[in-house]
This record gives sequence, structure tokens and C-alpha cells, in this order.
Amino acid sequence: MTTQSTQHWQHDHIFGQDKIRHGERRTLWVIAITATMMVIEITTGLAYGSMALLADGLHMGSHTAALGITTIAYIYTRRRAADSRFSFGTGKVNAFAGYTSAILLALFALLMAWESIYRFFNPVTIAFNQAIFVAVLGLIVNGVSMLMLGEHHHDHDHDHDHDHGHVHPHHHGHTDHNLRAAYLHVLADALTSLLAIFALLAGKYLGLNWMDPAMGVVGAFLVARWSVGLIRDTSGILLDHQAPDAMLERTRTAIERADDNQVTDLHIWSIGPGIYSASLAIISAAPKSPEHYKALIPVDLSIVHTVIEVHHLPQ
Repeated sequence: MTTQSTQHWQHDHIFGQDKIRHGERRTLWVIAITATMMVIEITTGLAYGSMALLADGLHMGSHTAALGITTIAYIYTRRRAADSRFSFGTGKVNAFAGYTSAILLALFALLMAWESIYRFFNPVTIAFNQAIFVAVLGLIVNGVSMLMLGEHHHDHDHDHDHDHGHVHPHHHGHTDHNLRAAYLHVLADALTSLLAIFALLAGKYLGLNWMDPAMGVVGAFLVARWSVGLIRDTSGILLDHQAPDAMLERTRTAIERADDNQVTDLHIWSIGPGIYSASLAIISAAPKSPEHYKALIPVDLSIVHTVIEVHHLPQ
């Protein structure tokens, strides 16, 4: 059999991963803004003797590094999209970068909690006016960064599996976890700035200096909660967890109701943001070609790579 005659059955495994994703350019702008704010906070913290500002500047530096991971992942995914060493393309680089950023987010939460508890017993003198001004500036910068990333438009904390049968598998690959990780880092910065403003105002006008470490503990808890959720979602993709039950059921039903078929083995897993691979075994008294069964799978499920075994069931 000639190579030319088999070209019809051959295909690449790029699946659109060589295209620039919508979050890549936005992330670059957010890195520039965050890095600038980091320099301002560290400089003013040293100038005015404010540990609060210095600590906030240093943690913004850690988030700048995390956002750098996001950008590197986008670039690597595009440039290595056609690399044959990746069985199903480079889509999972996205989840791997999100997982790495989630680990950094969890470490940041632990540092926040440790520093806050330490300050309960070792309070520092705070330059309230300067600290409040820079904290407000930081909140504005983080708010702009959140709008630029735009993650809130396509990431929600609930599933969209409705009775009419449409499936939007949020937690198993539909989400750009790399962009979500970047958004959570910026959100953590915004939360830190907001809590800092609240605590600084309480300390300045009410003398409640203990509010500063208390808000740090609250912020650490919320950041830890976000990081755990992101670790759970991304690790599920990296470990090839099955797609949501509703997605599996739609695939099974679409094949079994068309002919006298029975799906005996079905696996669907995420191989990138919004794309899936599937492996099926089908038995039928009147078996047809794998292409026939592949055409029965709903297009909106975004299954881009399918392997089908067809077995004859004697009548």
C-alpha cells in the first residue's frame, strides 16, 4: 500500500493549539502593570518604613513570577504544538501551568497566614497615610488587571448541565486553567489590597491595630480555598479523569439509539482547553465502519480525537 493511498486516514494532533489564545496578550499587559506596582510598593515600603507595603510588594513579585509561568505556557504550547512527542498535542501544558500556579498560590496563602499570626504577637509601627494611599493604588491596578484578563466572563463556580441535554464541561477541560490561574493571582492581590485598606482605616481611626493581622488571616483562608479548587480541577485533567457523566451519557445515547448497537467501553478525557479525546468499543449485529459511528457523536461535545473498536455480535 502506497503512502499516498493512506493519507486520507492520517492527521495531525495540533487541534488548534498553535493559535494565539485570547488570554496571552492580556497576560503580558498584566505582568507589566503588576511588576510596575511591585516596584512602587517595595520602594515606598522601604522609604516610609512600612512592613505592610514591603510585604505586599514582595508578594506582588511572587505573583509576577506566577504570571510569567502563564505566559511561558502559552508560548510553549504554540511553538511545540506540532511536536510529535506529545501524543495528543500540547493542550495539557495549559493545565500543568495552572496547576503550578495553584501550588504557588497555596504557598502564598501559607506565608500570608504565618506573617499575620507573627504580627499578632510582634506588631509593627504602620505609616497609615502612606500605606493607605499605596494600598488604594494597588487595588485600582488589580481591578484594571482583572478586567483585562476578563476571566469572570467565562469561568463560573457551577456546572451548566441542563435538562435539555446540552453539556458545558466546565471543570474538565472547557476552562482555560492557565488564564484562570492568572486571574486568581490578580484576584488574590486585589483581595489583599482591599483587606489592607479596611484594616488600615480601622487602625488609623479606631485604634484597632490588630485588624491588620486579622484581615491577613482571612485573606489567607480565601486564597487557600481558591488554590485548592484550582489544584483539584487541573490535577483531574493531568490525571485523565473521565469527562462529566452527562457528556458520557450523551455520547453513549447518540450511538446506541441510531442502530442496534451497544457501547461496551467508553472513555472521554480532556486533552486541552475545550477539547477532548474519546475511546469507544461497540458491539453490533450489523456493524458499520468506525467513521459511521464517529459521525454520530454530537459535534458540540468538541471531541477532536476518537478511537473506535467495532465488534460483530452474532445473532
